[in-house]
Amino acid sequence: MHKPKLTVLGAGPGDIELITLKGIRTLEAADVVLYDALVNRELLDYAPQAKHIFVGKRKGFHRYNQDEINELIVKNAYEFGHVVRLKGGDPFVFGRGAEETAYAQQHGLDTNVVPGITSAVAVPAYVGVPLTKRGISESFWVITGTTSARKLSKDVALAAQSTATVVILMGMGKLQEIVSLFKAAGKQNIPVGIIQNGTTDNEKSVFGTVDSILEKVKEKNIAAPAIIVIGEVVNEAITHIQNYHTTEKNRLPIREAI
Repeated sequence: MHKPKLTVLGAGPGDIELITLKGIRTLEAADVVLYDALVNRELLDYAPQAKHIFVGKRKGFHRYNQDEINELIVKNAYEFGHVVRLKGGDPFVFGRGAEETAYAQQHGLDTNVVPGITSAVAVPAYVGVPLTKRGISESFWVITGTTSARKLSKDVALAAQSTATVVILMGMGKLQEIVSLFKAAGKQNIPVGIIQNGTTDNEKSVFGTVDSILEKVKEKNIAAPAIIVIGEVVNEAITHIQNYHTTEKNRLPIREAI
C-alpha cells in the first residue's frame, strides 16, 4: 500500500547542475512528477520510473489552472503514492508552493518541501551582479512584476524610493510602468540589467540605465522569461564582462553596460 505524499521541490533557475543533491534524491524517489514550464526538462531523467505530467503556465497559455493542479496533486498521490511538484527556482518565492502544500494537507497528504536556488539571486550572480555590496547596497527587494490581479505590484513604487537593489520577477510586460515609476523617483540614471533565460545556454542580457533600458531591450530583442535588476550594483557586471568575455566577438562594449 502506497502512502499519499507530496514533495514540493525547487528545481533552481535553469542550469541543471543548480538543483540540490536532496532535490535529485527526491526525484529518484518520485512516483509522479508534475513539472512547470520553466523547469529544465533534463531533470526528469532523474525520475525515469515516474509518471511525468506537464502543468506549466506561460503568459497567454495555461495547460491547467491552479485549482486543477491542486486536484491533480491529490488524485495522483492517492492513486500512485509520492507526487513531486517540480517548480522553477524556489517554490516558496512566487511559486505557489505554500498554496499547494496547504491544499495537499487539507486532503490528507503527508507533505514535504525541498527548497531550490531562487533565480532572483542566482541569475544576477551569473552575469556578475551581486545584490549587495559593502558601500553600495545594504539590502535588496524581490518583487513580482505581475500580481494575481495582473497589476504591477505597488511595492515597486516603494522600492524606487529606497537605495536598495531591486529585483523584479515576471515584470517584462510591465517594464514601461516600472521605468516610469523610477523616473518619477528621480532615478533615471540608475543602472539596470535585464537577463533573459538566466543560467541556461539561451541566456541573453542587456545593461543600461532607467533612461535607456527600454531602447536597449528593443535593440537586443529581450523578452520574457527575464529578470530585471535595478541598482548601483548592476555596474559590477562590467568587470564580470571584461573578465569572462575575452574575445572581441563576444565582448560586450562598456558603453552598452552603463
